[in-house]
Amino acid sequence: MPGLIQSIERSSAVLRLLAARPGRLRVKEIADALGLPKSTAHGILRTLEHVGFAEQDPRTARYRLGRGLSDLSSAGIDANELRGRALNWADALAARSGEEVRLGVLRDGEVVVVHHVFRPDDPAQSLDTGVRLPAHATALGQVLLAHDAAATETAVAGGLDAYTRRTVTDPKALVRALGEIRARGCALSAGEWRPDLAAIAAPVRTSGGLVVGAVGIAGPVERLTGTRRQARPALVDHVLATARSISREVRG
Repeated sequence: MPGLIQSIERSSAVLRLLAARPGRLRVKEIADALGLPKSTAHGILRTLEHVGFAEQDPRTARYRLGRGLSDLSSAGIDANELRGRALNWADALAARSGEEVRLGVLRDGEVVVVHHVFRPDDPAQSLDTGVRLPAHATALGQVLLAHDAAATETAVAGGLDAYTRRTVTDPKALVRALGEIRARGCALSAGEWRPDLAAIAAPVRTSGGLVVGAVGIAGPVERLTGTRRQARPALVDHVLATARSISREVRG
């Protein structure tokens, strides 16, 4: 049986101490109360501050509980904030790839598009912001399901509808595909939702690696894939770089 992780125990003790004491506490007060070296207590507090679980008053250098604790029941960032952090990067991705860009989050087993950038060379497009997409049949959804076991179970339990002959409808095949997506770091959907449409997507992560959304491009199968329906490497690189940039923005 693996042993307990001391750093987590200590972090928990710091949070309990901050919760139990009124007002803000100095690093030394926290170190003395818990019997920790001051440098250890300071390192824990800096980490807790980084993830939003502690806050420091810049004038007094004292600490209190952070607002991030109230977000533990959610992803810690709402769709509007995610969209705001992604705007510039999504525009740049559309310009580099020449394809339309979507940013999505999971809601009730479906992907909700929270931001959509038109393909640069075609003004005759409809805005997809607010549209719901099937999670198991789209690249955005597959990325999100790959990092959310509970959502995957819900999707499987609800039935995997076939939108085209290429849609994955077998639960075991879907689970295998999601494992491959986690290993690759991105998803390719080619003709699974609409016969002639392909998409490439990658996860957006907040502190600690938590996936809070997905960003990707979509366009005709022949433009996004090669002869063997494999994603074009240059497009994959653009999507991955954009996902990393948005993740840095989200982490602040």
